[in-house]
Parts: sequence; C-alpha cells; structure tokens
Amino acid sequence: MAAFPCKTIFFLVSSTLAHIVFSEFFKPHDKHKWPKIECQMYYPLDPLYEAQCPNVTAYVCATNGHTYQNECFLCIDQWEFGNHIKFEKYGKCNG
Repeated sequence: MAAFPCKTIFFLVSSTLAHIVFSEFFKPHDKHKWPKIECQMYYPLDPLYEAQCPNVTAYVCATNGHTYQNECFLCIDQWEFGNHIKFEKYGKCNG
C-alpha cells in the first residue's frame, strides 16, 4: 500500500510541472509587446550609398505580406519604397 501513494504523488507533481512548462508554448503572444525594429541604424548615410545587409537568416514579416531574410532587408525596403512597409511580426509570413 505504501507504493500507491508515492505513485499518486509522483503523477500529481509531474502533471503540475508539465502544465507549468507547456503552458508557455501554447500561451497567446501579444505582438504589441515585441520589441520594435529600429530601422535608422540600417539606413545608408549617403543616398547614393548601397546598403549592405548581413547574410543572417532571421525572418521577419512585413505588413505588405512579404517575408524578409532579416530586419535589415525590411528596413532598406522601407527606406527605398516608403513608410507604408511596416514590421508585422518575427518569423515568416503566413501563406
């Protein structure tokens, strides 16, 4: 009979810990709390200068539905084509 309470306690503790750990994965994330991209640091100083973005893959999605390789590419498009291109979320765009 001593083994049954131990198994029950182990099950209750494990399920509680699993709930705490996995609840972060399925929690809805508020995109308004995400850090905003500071595009000014990517803008070329001279309008005739061609910007050089790093070859790093860290996808970002813009409001125009385009997935950019990283925030630098998004910022350069925003600089070249206008402020109507805005940061939407980190990661690839859906679709």
